[in-house]
Amino acid sequence: MKPNRRALRAHERFEEQRLIRKTSNRGTSNRETSSRGTRAKSRGVPGKPAVGVLGRKPEFYPIILAGGRGTRFWPLSRKSFAKQLLPLNSAQSMIQETMERLLPAAPAANFWIITNADLRPNIARQLPKLPRKQIVAEPVGRNTAPAIGLAAFILHRRNPKAVLGLFPSDQVIVDEKKFRRDLETGSELAAAGENIIVMGVRPTRPETGYGYVEAGSAYHPSKPKEGSPGTPTHGEVVRVRCFHEKPARELAEQFVAAGNFYWNSGIFLWSAETLVNALRQYLPATAAQLEKIAAAWGTPSFEATLRKLYPKCDDKSVDYGILEPRSGGGEQGSNIYCIPADWGWNDLGSWAAHFEHRLGQREQALLRRAARAPKAGVAKSGTKSAPHHDNNVITAADHFTLDAHGNYLHAPGKFVAAVGVKGLVVVDSGDALLITTIERSQDVGKIVKHLDQQKQSKLV
Repeated sequence: MKPNRRALRAHERFEEQRLIRKTSNRGTSNRETSSRGTRAKSRGVPGKPAVGVLGRKPEFYPIILAGGRGTRFWPLSRKSFAKQLLPLNSAQSMIQETMERLLPAAPAANFWIITNADLRPNIARQLPKLPRKQIVAEPVGRNTAPAIGLAAFILHRRNPKAVLGLFPSDQVIVDEKKFRRDLETGSELAAAGENIIVMGVRPTRPETGYGYVEAGSAYHPSKPKEGSPGTPTHGEVVRVRCFHEKPARELAEQFVAAGNFYWNSGIFLWSAETLVNALRQYLPATAAQLEKIAAAWGTPSFEATLRKLYPKCDDKSVDYGILEPRSGGGEQGSNIYCIPADWGWNDLGSWAAHFEHRLGQREQALLRRAARAPKAGVAKSGTKSAPHHDNNVITAADHFTLDAHGNYLHAPGKFVAAVGVKGLVVVDSGDALLITTIERSQDVGKIVKHLDQQKQSKLV
């Protein structure tokens, strides 16, 4: 389907739902609620409320998806050493940071990584605490639904009630304590019934590169019986009305203005049983293959079974394969919930995003330095000011700039001089040199496509 048709469909859906909400009576009767639940069941969604006791600590398994190539970070990101293995935020790589922030929530023995054969050896080296057999290499890429589904079917055989968390391997999260509090809230809700939880990021701009989650009414769990654990106290929870594809600019602006839309972070929580049932319902052919593969787990035939059957799985994402059809039951019938996140999230999707992130890090460091020495940073007006700096981001042995502004220059071990240039991205990897602009950095992935077509395997 062409992108413009997708955007048009999403716009029509948004307007239709807005009009329905505007004209409908908010005070739905019990009879209407029951009828909606019946309709939801006939459409193939749960149609029943969340059940169980909130507050229990479920057994938790983080599933980290790490099979992407990170082509927009070429020439540093390569097939065997992709973006998630690069230290883009700190001295640790992105996947090391991901595991470190999740370790307080689960022991290393509970972690699973779904990746590919090219990346598996380097991931194992970077994550020595992780059992090597739980770094599973897909024989072919089949998107996020089969990837998380494979782990779900394996773990379902061990503990159907275990809660699984789906986590991308290459995101930045600033406030990790707040993130783990929301994770605890979501895990408890996921364990309480046939519930799916998505972490939604409060949008700061009308971004067209992310999918959106449309939130409905606030979710207030019923109070537990006397003597049972209390309900979660961390963060709010809202019901999900529906998921929207990456929108055109005009529609993204409407989403942000509406106030009840969140960026889809790609972080989800559900029990193994909930996910297995959803796969059986919405992707039955894929579920059948995954069940056979899971049955071979722990036997000498696992790798051969995986190679034979995994390519037969649908090439579909969790969003398209499960969440969109399930959300068709409406916010009261689908049991999909969103926890609005406010922990400083960034998916670092391009060199431009990394440039902005590095500038933000430097600005925060300067402000902290100024706060520690208030006398030196107080202007005559009495306001604090951070020390002045230019807006270039340069990684080099040494550098010189003259009338150069807003450039991202990466040449470790070299002297870099920039004179009279603006908005450039220059990345030297030793065997390749990238020269582009901040504005066109989203197109870097096309270079990798060209190199693949030319069979320049040493450069990809």
